[in-house]
Amino acid sequence: MSANNLAAVNCTAIEKPNNKTDAAAPAGVPVIDYEGSGYRLDFWEGQGREYEDAVERIALQRLLPPQGRRIAEIGAGFGRLADLYLGYDQIVLFDYSRTMLADAVRKWGHDPRFVFVAGNLYQMPLAEGSLDTLVMVRVMHHLANVPAALAQLQSLLHQSSTAVLEYANKRNLKAVLRWLTRRQPWSPFDPAPLEFVAMNFDFHPGWMAAKLNDAGLRVDERFGASHFRLPALKNNLPAHRLARLDSHLFRIGGKFPLAPSIFVRATAPDTAERPQSEASPTQLFRCPACATYPLAAIGPTQLQCPSCTRQYGQTNCIWDFKLPE
Repeated sequence: MSANNLAAVNCTAIEKPNNKTDAAAPAGVPVIDYEGSGYRLDFWEGQGREYEDAVERIALQRLLPPQGRRIAEIGAGFGRLADLYLGYDQIVLFDYSRTMLADAVRKWGHDPRFVFVAGNLYQMPLAEGSLDTLVMVRVMHHLANVPAALAQLQSLLHQSSTAVLEYANKRNLKAVLRWLTRRQPWSPFDPAPLEFVAMNFDFHPGWMAAKLNDAGLRVDERFGASHFRLPALKNNLPAHRLARLDSHLFRIGGKFPLAPSIFVRATAPDTAERPQSEASPTQLFRCPACATYPLAAIGPTQLQCPSCTRQYGQTNCIWDFKLPE
């Protein structure tokens, strides 16, 4: 199946792409590839996004359990939010980009609690039921097949786990006003996802709620966030003050989601009870090619799948589970 056909699972319109994609990813699902990009400096540091960063931190602090055995951030990039996870015994930073993870290693590699993993979300190398807490921020809007991704995430949870997921809201106030004044052709009330540029999706809250439910994820809390993502406000009010004002709207923004960003806290009640897995690599990982668990250690930084015999290794602190194209 072509990348465009698979992307149609989510999209309603395709315009000029603004990111490189890896169309040869496993199962043919296109994946955004930030390998070698300057995302940290080009998008975050010094780019006037202190407000967005502050809002996301407040939302996560309210939704995440403050401590636990093991937490993983999916799409962690350069580890921007990793300081929020320091109450956990083991912290897994997972991303498709090795170069982004290399930035995270430079910042957090001194802390033995951190595990850095390169892999594909659609063929997850983390073991089933291995996480107490899962975080995914600023990733959903790049997913061409949300149902497949949610199935992978759900498999990582046990009955006592918490997942905090963020997605871009198609039915945001700006889009509603633009549609009402006929300044955009697509309706924000249409439940179908919108691919406004290639591999960048906005999702209707109702559609996303249905997909989470289909994946066995029960939403216990929903926040609307980043209500004040406007240059006129960001340029004239301190970021921390604007973020605090925004936080007062989280709950009402969850009931009436008009903000550009939506956070949900979900559980997986139908999964197994918490397993007694160890923190060792052989117990943390499964084979992304055939899902065999556990893997066998063939050296201090080498693992092998006992079924398909594929080998996976750790280089410069990063466990590499990206399968060859």
